[in-house]
Amino acid sequence: MKASDLFVKALEKEGVEYIFGLPGEENLDILESLTDSKIKLILTRHEQGAGFMAATYGRLTFKPGVCMSTLGPGATNLFTPGAYAQLGAMPMLMITGQKPIKKSKQARFQIIDVVDMMRPITKYTKQIVDGNVIASNIREAFRLATEERPGAVHLELPEDIAQEEVDDHVFDVVSHLLPKPDDAAILAATEMIQKAKMPLLLIGAGANRKVICKALADFVDKTGIYFFTTQMGKGVIDERHPQYLGTAALSSNDFVHAAIDESDLIINVGHDVIEKPPFFMKQGGKKVIHVNFSAAEVDPVYFPQLNVVGDITSSVEKLSEAVKPSKSWDFNFYKKVKSEVSQHLSKYFEDERFPTLPQRLVNLLRNKLGEKDVITLDNGVYKIWFARNYTCYHPNTLLLDNALATMGAGLPSAMCVKLLNPDKKVVAICGDGGFMMNSQELETAVRLGLNMVVIILNDESYGMIKWKQEDMGFKDFGLDFKNPDFVQYANSYGAHGHRPESDKELQEILDKALDNPGVHVIDLKVDYSLNHPILNVMLKEKISKL
Repeated sequence: MKASDLFVKALEKEGVEYIFGLPGEENLDILESLTDSKIKLILTRHEQGAGFMAATYGRLTFKPGVCMSTLGPGATNLFTPGAYAQLGAMPMLMITGQKPIKKSKQARFQIIDVVDMMRPITKYTKQIVDGNVIASNIREAFRLATEERPGAVHLELPEDIAQEEVDDHVFDVVSHLLPKPDDAAILAATEMIQKAKMPLLLIGAGANRKVICKALADFVDKTGIYFFTTQMGKGVIDERHPQYLGTAALSSNDFVHAAIDESDLIINVGHDVIEKPPFFMKQGGKKVIHVNFSAAEVDPVYFPQLNVVGDITSSVEKLSEAVKPSKSWDFNFYKKVKSEVSQHLSKYFEDERFPTLPQRLVNLLRNKLGEKDVITLDNGVYKIWFARNYTCYHPNTLLLDNALATMGAGLPSAMCVKLLNPDKKVVAICGDGGFMMNSQELETAVRLGLNMVVIILNDESYGMIKWKQEDMGFKDFGLDFKNPDFVQYANSYGAHGHRPESDKELQEILDKALDNPGVHVIDLKVDYSLNHPILNVMLKEKISKL
């Protein structure tokens, strides 16, 4: 059997459905082997797009998404999505080609050490030097990619190795059971929770699993303990729940931080220091219980007093059995915070000014989308408004990244969501800066026949950096640019471009775009004038009076 055929056969054994990629000369043997495979090749216009789609596949399915590039510049273009998957705990396999390693074909042309380049951002990176180890290398890569904490892995298949004759053998997929938490740790955690006066539950990205969702909902319902989430923990418990205090979209000085500051114990389920901190620990301050599949990585702002290590679902279920509602608990302040949050977040929901406030867009989309429809976010200041103001009813219905937090991921991520969920409405929210980083994937979306909506929040600048610039008291300088005509740009790809000129027209266009086939691109002028006065000034004043 040809080595490239074995490579594809081993991927099939792992249950691979798609390979997202942009092949090159050095991948042609794999490409040929794919012609007889049930694996579908999703050809993209840039390696970044392929990588972000693969990472999102891993995020949604908990199975490694697979992407492919050639050597050199193709491989370097996978570096950012690789880091995105690694930091965001998304299982992903990157496959790169390479020149022949047993003889020189083109001297050092395009050759860099891709394996060493990938080492800092992957759990496993390896050059395959013998066709007979292909099957074992693939099994090992998939094992490591899915083991907690999930992440990125990389295999390099040189051209001459891909052409070798090898034995026809693949390895069975063997699952593994996560270890149960130690009973002594559960007992210690229970005692800390029972003795606390104002315990508070934090839900992070690591808790974003179906079985964990149910366990956490049962824990909250049984104990009555209030909870908040990180940005990547949104929707784990239905955010209409009466004990939901909000999302820590900022690291400090928001309403939820008033509750955090008053609490004497945080029960942290699934958050680690890789995601941007939702609060900062201080020496002699509140205590923290770290519940996760691995012990806490100690940091100057995060040093928990207790680790409950093991299968998160088992840990939460055992805590739910052991913890009893206590008369010593006092949640009155949390109730006050919740009231303030509810009033504040909805303040601009009905504001019909144009250009559009991001808070208004949040409300329009929440009202127009179903409970399980999905929004994907690129990275920009609007991410804060969606994280704070958008109510998630189910997990993975607002997909954002707060680990690498790279621009350019929103559109490819939405494409993968739609590919996997053809019956759900999918909306990508991008800033004009982030959209232009991978806008070429509009062609891919149109070619795949995806029905989706892309909203470009157009302020002709790098808006988040401008917001930070203003907060630091610096001059407005160096961050403005001009955009193409996004309507014509979308139409040129075969998509449908729209440009509303009023709130009423925006609503009409949204209805049309959500209910009709094709890729719809909405060029929406956005008003960010309230970013600084609300997020940097008003919130600090409000929470100081609580």
